[in-house]
Amino acid sequence: MASQYGAETSVDELVKDFASEIKGKVILTTGVSPKGLGATFVESVAKAEPALLILAGRKPEKTRETADTIASAYPNVKTRVLQLDLGSFAAVREAAATVNSWSDVPHIDALVNNAGIMAVGYSLTSDGIESQLATNHLAHFLFTNLIINKLLASKAPRIVSVSSDGHRLNPIRWDDYNFDGGKTYNRWFAYGQSKTANILFGVSIAQKFGSKLRAYSLHPGVIQTNLDRDVDWAVDGQGLKSADQLLGNAEGWSEFKWKSPQQGAATHAFAAFSPSLNSHNGAYLQDCQIADPWVHTVKPWATSAVEAEKLWKLSEKLVGQEFNYPAP
Repeated sequence: MASQYGAETSVDELVKDFASEIKGKVILTTGVSPKGLGATFVESVAKAEPALLILAGRKPEKTRETADTIASAYPNVKTRVLQLDLGSFAAVREAAATVNSWSDVPHIDALVNNAGIMAVGYSLTSDGIESQLATNHLAHFLFTNLIINKLLASKAPRIVSVSSDGHRLNPIRWDDYNFDGGKTYNRWFAYGQSKTANILFGVSIAQKFGSKLRAYSLHPGVIQTNLDRDVDWAVDGQGLKSADQLLGNAEGWSEFKWKSPQQGAATHAFAAFSPSLNSHNGAYLQDCQIADPWVHTVKPWATSAVEAEKLWKLSEKLVGQEFNYPAP
């Protein structure tokens, strides 16, 4: 599928073009702290008069800053702050219970799983899972499934998972997702595993729900935001290049192609609102396009239906709950 948009497209351009798709929608976005891609996305989407923007984040005071920015610029747009700590399954369950208790929000039209961490040092969450896999994938997997009925109550619901072309750095380590207790840990390989998981989650949702619920994943590009607060690009950037070289990836010998936050959040809007994607459920996107394996970095381990189902089963095991749905 060809798209008129590309790497230079801004989120403001897409919000203008998709205004009729956004107006009146209820949109829940995770990871919306100021100066992040999530904040750029929701602040732009507010221009098109959604019915409600649910802003989820670990620190309510940071999330409130974004809500206040929206209220100041667009006083008619309603916002609601949700505390969501992706580092704890118990906290995720509490946040999901809160959303499900909102009788005045009977449905959610779009869930944008944007929050994440990148290339952090080795640590386990309180649930005993390597932090990048737990935060970037498992917590979103659990949260999404726990509020699934709110999504299914929408006429045309979408789930968007923010992944990365960094999925090239590792498939799922099925029998060693915790890197042998940290003994073999590489922060970029762990990041790659979590980003592979984000793409496979979209594939799974598409398989399990068909046209009842559409799901997409995306690579926003390389953008300097608060996501890379734990990355020293002078040191860790070279570590990334070394990892790519070790794996034989072209990125190991090329320069980073930076995007602005406006350009980075554009594919969020394309995934959440573009009508052209309706017949491409489960697609992985880049530069406001369906990623082309001949042009973009798309590893087969991230798009395999078999790998997607295996990850669903592993994810159920790790979060301690099964989610079974009737065939679409």
